Amino acid sequence: MQELRYLSGYPQQITEQIRQLIEEQGLSSVLLRKYPVSHEIKTDKALYDFTVELKNQFLRKANPLSKVVYDSKIDVIHHALGLHSFISRVQGGKLKAKHEIRVGSVFKTAPLAFLRMIVVHELAHLKDKEHNKAFYALCEHMEQDYHQLEFDMRLYLTHLELIGPLY
Repeated sequence: MQELRYLSGYPQQITEQIRQLIEEQGLSSVLLRKYPVSHEIKTDKALYDFTVELKNQFLRKANPLSKVVYDSKIDVIHHALGLHSFISRVQGGKLKAKHEIRVGSVFKTAPLAFLRMIVVHELAHLKDKEHNKAFYALCEHMEQDYHQLEFDMRLYLTHLELIGPLY
């Protein structure tokens, strides 16, 4: 029986349904029915523009972003899918703060909804550093289907790990 590491926190009943779907080779069709195409945001510049547009729509007063990039090492090093960094440096007599968002490069070929969910998650860290109730309320404010997208994204990552690319 294969390990479903992206679904480890879910109830056994759910993981058993997913295992059965994988064994019956139905996971691909379920994902393709809901998410038939990949997005076109392939470059770091396009990702930055996409992220800033979302930030300006929902978090206008939050600190500006210095950098938004795809990072191929993020999954291996941090066991994460995205990363929000806050860097403080002393320049002259002033303290300069920079906010950077790094998104796992696995999302270069993912459905747009999954990329948006990861970006929304990292943007929410501009307001709240912890994964608490207020944090997830902000995520849901920016993306109404946040929790369903997170589950579907975990199915997508499981597909990548056990079966291979969807597109």
